[in-house]
Amino acid sequence: MYGVDGRKFQRQYKQSISNFKDWEQKSHSEDWILYPKNISRQLSLDEVALSDGELYTVLTSKKAKGRKGSIVAIIKGTKSDIVIRHLSKISSKLRKKAKEITLDMAGSMKLIAKRCFPNAIQVIDRFHVQKLAIEALQEIRISHRWEAIEQENNLLVEAKQKKQNPQIHIFLNGDTRKQLLARSRYLLYKTREKWTSSQKLRAKILFSEYPDLEKAYNLSDGLRKIYNQNIEKSVAMLKLAHWFKEVEESGFKSFNTLTRTIILNYNDILNYFNARSTNASAESFNAKIKNFRLQLRGVKDKSFFYLDYQNFLLSPQVLRLSQITYCLLLITDQ
Repeated sequence: MYGVDGRKFQRQYKQSISNFKDWEQKSHSEDWILYPKNISRQLSLDEVALSDGELYTVLTSKKAKGRKGSIVAIIKGTKSDIVIRHLSKISSKLRKKAKEITLDMAGSMKLIAKRCFPNAIQVIDRFHVQKLAIEALQEIRISHRWEAIEQENNLLVEAKQKKQNPQIHIFLNGDTRKQLLARSRYLLYKTREKWTSSQKLRAKILFSEYPDLEKAYNLSDGLRKIYNQNIEKSVAMLKLAHWFKEVEESGFKSFNTLTRTIILNYNDILNYFNARSTNASAESFNAKIKNFRLQLRGVKDKSFFYLDYQNFLLSPQVLRLSQITYCLLLITDQ
């Protein structure tokens, strides 16, 4: 097209414009990259899947807010011994600068934080805790849904044997029982204030038919409300104690498992109420990596991808160059 050689342009971008050829971390970048100078007082530790579901441990600085200077380390895998070995290449003096690190409840992540950042208070990300509460709620919904599917299947078989039309009950909103339980999935993630008019009607029918789901929803929503309040750590302890009692009285096995998980990570969960720190910056950073990967149609050369992404953090125009390179390559291939 107009005499432009797409493959040549791609090579020039990779070898010259991006400085990939002279990148000092190129030789080991598929296994680990480190930027010690980006360590700040507040860090986030998380994992991200780059390609083919392969997980990488990502350490980022909250100070950079997902922009230039965000990346402290990207290390292949999530095994604590490997991650600790690579992070230990950063001087102890720099690592001791970190005073707070947000992470999930994975034992490997907690061990990494403890060994590599001994001066940092560990804060369990609130959204990981809330996610477990929602999953406990959804487990109850799914159990009822399987029962509804089985019930409908039996009605269909019976009607077929009797050569009659199946008498499947339809609720006021037009849902069958099976549909009601399937379509209620998303409204259970939301607070009542965010329900649409159709979701309000569906929830009313759902909770009328399944009072245990309303009780479970209130437990999940109750935990969310504790997190949403701007309260001190001591007040949060009292409110969690009341919540634990409600869970115990409910008799829900999935929620009792959740409370045991919270108790095992109790102090680190309560640390959230010191400064209300979350892993949102890490999740946002991971989302940017995934979006960047998708826009470039996947990752073939991981080393080049890492450098290209960092260039993008420095200047979004680099993403445009990458996309232009890809488009030119498509044109010349046709």
